[in-house]
Amino acid sequence: QVQLVESGGGLVQAGGSLILPCAASGSILRINAMGWYRQAPGKERELVAQINNGVTIYYADFVKGRFTISRDNAKNTLYLQMNSLKPEDTAMYYCAASSRPTIAGGAPYWGKGTLVTVSS
Repeated sequence: QVQLVESGGGLVQAGGSLILPCAASGSILRINAMGWYRQAPGKERELVAQINNGVTIYYADFVKGRFTISRDNAKNTLYLQMNSLKPEDTAMYYCAASSRPTIAGGAPYWGKGTLVTVSS
């Protein structure tokens, strides 16, 4: 099993920045792809960004140029640096991981989420 714990969420003004760490533990060697989903109130969960062991990186169009995903394998930690935040970025952000090279379409391992609120 793999355990994922997110942190770093909070309230920030529009234009501000946050960094979200996701600490992984357990059967780390199983992990290939890791990434972030988000879910805003009343909306479906959507993929924000992902990175795999081959260092292939994907960003959703709505965060390109503003968010950066990175992975510190020595610390078993995934990061999401979020800059130029907008009110529409307000959502619960979930860390996800999979033994497959992508988490698009879902993943077997999920954190409990961290709430990001961007005020206008």
